[in-house]
Amino acid sequence: MKQPIATAVVNGLLLGIAAVSLAPLLWMLSVSFMSAGEASTFPPPLFPTHATLANYRELFERAGMGRYFLNSVLLASAVTLISLLFNVMAGYAFAKLPFPGREPIFKAMLAALVIPGQVAMMPLFLMLKNMGLVNTYGGILIPGLASIFGIFMVRQYARTIPDDLIDAARIDGAGEARIFFSIVLPLLKPVLVTLAIFTFLGSWNDFMWPLIVLTDNDLYTLPVALSALSREHVQDNELMMAGSVVTVLPVLALFLLMQRYYIQGLLMGSVK
Repeated sequence: MKQPIATAVVNGLLLGIAAVSLAPLLWMLSVSFMSAGEASTFPPPLFPTHATLANYRELFERAGMGRYFLNSVLLASAVTLISLLFNVMAGYAFAKLPFPGREPIFKAMLAALVIPGQVAMMPLFLMLKNMGLVNTYGGILIPGLASIFGIFMVRQYARTIPDDLIDAARIDGAGEARIFFSIVLPLLKPVLVTLAIFTFLGSWNDFMWPLIVLTDNDLYTLPVALSALSREHVQDNELMMAGSVVTVLPVLALFLLMQRYYIQGLLMGSVK
């Protein structure tokens, strides 16, 4: 009897935590379908009296949210693809290719992880300004070309690839490029998917850096555009909630679709 009771208690706690976590998201979705001013009443309603799509039409027809959505999709996709290329190559090199200073360089990179990102924003901004990349997407892409965390993640996973497999390919006459693309990359698929999700979510949700670098309204990403819109519609809670749904829904759907590969990538190294 103790085992079923313990299982029921654990499941009940998990359901309670899930309900608390999902409640704000569900209320945000509900408010986005309410009429103007309906969410400001007291007590606030849980569901719209008459559901409407007026807030979404306002976002896309008048506020230009479609442009900002496309900006975020293109920018996050570009950052993800480019950073994956650099992170995978660097992580594989640190894991399997001997070169002078490999371990000291890697340890120095890991030490840099303790430095807050905000500390580097000012010198990074000044460097990009001297390069003429302020108010361009290049100013967003270049800092995201590679990340220490991504290199570390790929390196740890790549170390589980048997050296004998790579040596056998070299004996058969395969070059380093052929080994990397035909042997290593397929074996790195779980960690690639995990890293891609991390990178895409980080780029999609990034607010501070695009706010600093971009000054042209037409170049804004969704978080920055939503912040600017909130200053114009301070009291329009329903419109802001609709904008939040547009911002959250794509990445939430992406995570739910890819969660199997995400969990596999996180656990595969420890299992091996």
